[in-house]
Parts: sequence; C-alpha cells; structure tokens
Amino acid sequence: MSYFVTGTDTGVGKTRFCSLLIEALRAEGRDAVGYKPVCSGDRDDAVLLANASGGLDLDRVNPVWLRASVAPLVAGMLENRPVDPARLVEGYRSLARDHATVIVEGAGGWRVPIAENYDISDLAADLGLPVILVVGNRLGALNHTILTVDSIRARGLEIAGLVINHLADELDTAAITNKGIIEQLTGVPILAEIIHGQDFLDVDEFLQAAS
Repeated sequence: MSYFVTGTDTGVGKTRFCSLLIEALRAEGRDAVGYKPVCSGDRDDAVLLANASGGLDLDRVNPVWLRASVAPLVAGMLENRPVDPARLVEGYRSLARDHATVIVEGAGGWRVPIAENYDISDLAADLGLPVILVVGNRLGALNHTILTVDSIRARGLEIAGLVINHLADELDTAAITNKGIIEQLTGVPILAEIIHGQDFLDVDEFLQAAS
C-alpha cells in the first residue's frame, strides 16, 4: 500500500514521519521508498527520503528542484521554470512500477500551489492514494486539522489517518489536550504519535491502525 503524506502546515514533521515509516517498513523486509515530487529551497527533505530508501537515486526521489524558498508556483515563476504536473505524476508511476510501496510527501500544506490552477490537493487526487495527515502538535492544530480534513474529504479522497507529531520536548496545555480531542472532532483515526526526538516507528502498530 502506498500513501500520500500531507501536513497541517509547513515544518510540521512530514519528512521525519515519512523517513521513519520507510525505514521501519524496509526493516521488516518490505520494498518501500520515498517520493518528494517537488522541493523549493534546499533539497534536504529529498536527501533524507533517499537515504531512508536505501540510497535511491536522488533525482528519482525528487524530480523537480526549485531553488527559491517559496511555494513551487512562485519559485517556478521566479526561475522561469514552471512546474509540469504530468512530470510529477509520471515520477510516481515510475517508482510504483519498481517498488511495492511508495510514500509520497507533499510540499508544505494541503493547498500549496504547484503550478497555475494546480496545487498539492490536485496532485494527491491525480495519484489517487490514501492520504495521511501529519499534525504539528501545537496551539492552532485543531483548527488547521479540521480545515485540512474537510478539504481532503471535499476532494473525495480517502483519509487513512492522522499522525500527531510533537514539535517540542515540553508540552503546553494545547499540546497535551490536542490528541485527546482531535480524533473526536474529525472522526479520523490517529495512526501514530511521534515524540520529539523519536528515531523509530512501530510499523506493526501503524499498519494495524491504518487497516
């Protein structure tokens, strides 16, 4: 099973979760790799995914790299290199032909624009994969999560579940209470909870929750 991983915002831990999931799947003998269709700014996320994927060729993991640290649509305009969505879709299909599981990581949040009249949600719809939403556990997470879940559902896509990612060691009241209420408010199961600094993922527990 392959998944499309998005986040409630940028910097919420999508790459960390994807890397941990890929490493855990591969440790179980599963043929899993990562895919970062488009990067804006540095290429660090794609490098982490390539390393987690057993050293997969970086250009297969990340076919489109834009240097400006802005949304891909804007970066493409600045660099006179508009992103071709068909290239992103074909990059996924190429990996899917060679590997049993492809973990696709979006850029930023769910509605980040990639090209003219085309954003992350459109890419997810074109790939047709179950969506995993990574929630940065902080004040505001409830609002961002509910809005994103509503938008995913509006596209008619399957939401496999939520991943709660703790962004700091010390938890404030919002971070402590978020997990207990977020599943109730959205009706979406929590697949995993990642503690700040955690370097592993229980893949059996994850797969059981995702089934």
